[in-house]
Amino acid sequence: MSPEAIYQALYAQGRGHLRADLHQHLRTGRAIRRPRRPAAKNSGKIPDMIMISERPAEVSDRAVPGHWEGDLILGSHCRSAIATLVERQTRFTMLVHLPGDHSAITVRDGLLATIKTLPERLAKTLTWDQGTELAQHRQITMATKMSIYFCDPHSPWQRGSNENTNGLLRQYFPKGTDLSVHSPERLLEVATELNNRPRKTLGGITPAQAMQRLLSDPEKPIVATTG
Repeated sequence: MSPEAIYQALYAQGRGHLRADLHQHLRTGRAIRRPRRPAAKNSGKIPDMIMISERPAEVSDRAVPGHWEGDLILGSHCRSAIATLVERQTRFTMLVHLPGDHSAITVRDGLLATIKTLPERLAKTLTWDQGTELAQHRQITMATKMSIYFCDPHSPWQRGSNENTNGLLRQYFPKGTDLSVHSPERLLEVATELNNRPRKTLGGITPAQAMQRLLSDPEKPIVATTG
């Protein structure tokens, strides 16, 4: 059974007096779910995309650090946004302040400022969806030497760690709210809180501890599973 079919079955079973009980346990808190529909095709607005099929095999098994997944979470009417970055091995999260807009230029500058804080060995690749906010990907790569790969259309599971993290972030930045009101200091505060949550996928340690281990003892392996 596909994930979509499972969701539809759960929501169907929730109709009537059970709905209020069921939806309260969902992370989103939504009682009604809209079926996933294909998004409009990318109209060639992102030149020279390198697809995820060409990404090095070492990225998939999470054995090597320095590979990131990224995306935007959007505010009300898609007018404001926060860029999110998640390191695949440690699940370490970085939030990128996007003052004013989330145009390709603003996203480029925000990502550059954030990526340049990382040691070179922890800035190997970035995987993103086909949103046009990353139309300046070549400039990011030239400035950081970080290779950027694009997911297949309608394939959020190809950035699974980032999708999971974005779900957690909605507890702090609810849908339908203005994200531009949050300062860089607030974003750092939220990222720090997430990075200090123990993760089962990391053997019970936190992303912050996993990242610190990488920085202090790169040879010590970190248990990292999918998700």
